[in-house]
Amino acid sequence: MKVRKAIIPAAGYGTRSLPITKVVPKEMFPINGRPAIDYIIEEAISSGIEEILIIVSRNKNMIMDYFDRSLELETFLERNNKQHLIKSITVPDIHIQFVRQPTAKGLGDAIRLGKPFVNDEPFAVMLPDDLFLDEQPVIGQLITAYQEVQSNVIGVQQVPENQLKNYGVIKEMHLKDQLFEVLDLIEKPQSAPPSDLAVTGRYVLDPTIFTFLEQLKPGSGGEIQLTDALKDMLQLKKCFAQNLSGTRYDIGNPDDYYNLLLYMYKKFGHDSP
Repeated sequence: MKVRKAIIPAAGYGTRSLPITKVVPKEMFPINGRPAIDYIIEEAISSGIEEILIIVSRNKNMIMDYFDRSLELETFLERNNKQHLIKSITVPDIHIQFVRQPTAKGLGDAIRLGKPFVNDEPFAVMLPDDLFLDEQPVIGQLITAYQEVQSNVIGVQQVPENQLKNYGVIKEMHLKDQLFEVLDLIEKPQSAPPSDLAVTGRYVLDPTIFTFLEQLKPGSGGEIQLTDALKDMLQLKKCFAQNLSGTRYDIGNPDDYYNLLLYMYKKFGHDSP
């Protein structure tokens, strides 16, 4: 079955980037004149996604406003001979809808809210913290892998050993090229990680995952963890991992965000649209 839908969880507090995230969602951090989440939408469209559900919280109205038309602004630009700027504020040509997560209960809980949207189809999950730029769209890489294996596929990359404690880490069996079978998943291992392959914010999931999410009790940090649901699902259905190509930038990490801005400036310059 074709992967047509994607969920973008964007309801977190952004505590790593306080105090600015008290008023500006990290998904709206500017990158070359565009908010970070706009690049995620672009990646989805480039990969053939047709419908997107963005999970927000009540303090994330700025995201909803960005993906809505501003008729007043369009009229102002037309009246002031600035029609050439209208293209820059045109809403992406894709169906986008929103649902609110009442309380921050973790990634698994946010995804669980997307069950009616998914409607028993395979779907992508794209975390807006992680940007992969100037490479083949990474969610497209996972969609291609899903079409081959017809089961859950998670995006991974090699991470330095001293940073693995901050990620979900897989125990793997190499199959071919950059594709692995996942034998186990450990959320934020504090010692003896099973490999150096960390989960990096992109997934293509079978809708059966909702059965396991609904049965979960709060895990690490008192939250519903997607990693736990995937681990439980291994008893029923195989899970695979694709080693993603490209450079990843975590915009919640100040150093990564700075390096991303520097990369974009060198590539496009400050006058680039």
